[in-house]
Amino acid sequence: MLTFSLLRLPYLRLDAVLSRSVAPGDWFYYRAGWYRYAIAIHLFAILPVGILMIPQFIPNLRSKKFITYHKLNGWIIWCLVCVGNIGALMVMRRAFGGGVDSQSIVVTLVIMTQFGIGMAYYNIKRHQIDQHRAWMLRTMFYLGGIVSTRVVMPITVLAMTWVGDYYTVIPCKELAFLMSQDTNWSAPKSPLEIATLYPACLRVGGNITENLVAVNAQFKFGNPQGIGAAFKPTFGMGLWLCTFLHTIAVEIYLALTPVEAERLRRISYHKQLAAGLPNPGSAGTTIQGWGDAEEWKVPGLKAGKEEVPG
Repeated sequence: MLTFSLLRLPYLRLDAVLSRSVAPGDWFYYRAGWYRYAIAIHLFAILPVGILMIPQFIPNLRSKKFITYHKLNGWIIWCLVCVGNIGALMVMRRAFGGGVDSQSIVVTLVIMTQFGIGMAYYNIKRHQIDQHRAWMLRTMFYLGGIVSTRVVMPITVLAMTWVGDYYTVIPCKELAFLMSQDTNWSAPKSPLEIATLYPACLRVGGNITENLVAVNAQFKFGNPQGIGAAFKPTFGMGLWLCTFLHTIAVEIYLALTPVEAERLRRISYHKQLAAGLPNPGSAGTTIQGWGDAEEWKVPGLKAGKEEVPG
């Protein structure tokens, strides 16, 4: 996640870098207006999250000496995730074609990450450190799905190219804009060349129509429309798949680290006891408070006695 975010910091230069780096066709929408603001809000907020989240999980930076930094950094991350999610909702209609599959996974991820950081905030306010850790890990794993998606997408694009009979519907105005630009993918084409390939896109007099045309998904240099047609349908599919895999992965990780969870729960017990919270050790969103489980007891604590750390 750290490497991914650092490599994409140049994208913050929208006109100089992002315009030549996004999927072919997306810059048609990002170059001005609502979607330019949307992608800027999303990138300026979410890229720093990928960098700032790493110190939050370094043990030495969670010690008493650095606890103020840990809290402040956590608040910054919390705010940036919220802002980044707003940007994602704003841009989802056009990102990688803005299909229903893409929009649905963006909305799903926004709900998952907002719920995750909300639960993390609630638990830390209740001094339930073990559950705070668990929900922050879940949220960061959910956000990390975009990194895995960037691996799945090109593999899928190559597979679609090999099969050869996949098509994507693209508006003529987006197609004409894409093919008339000097991009990393190809040299600009004249209106006559565009009309030769897609006759439905050109009116008499040379004006571009409002029609939609089916474009063959082919990853070949010199064919930007084919590359765009290949990438558009892979984003939603890839992000759904990777979100599913990351959700499973984080639960496996949490299940494999019970010793750390138990250690933090003991610390939580003492903090909750000192704060006068009811049911110390289980004052947050623990299974004892929200589900069907036996009462949790502090290991080594004698019955009928309460222990307050010195």
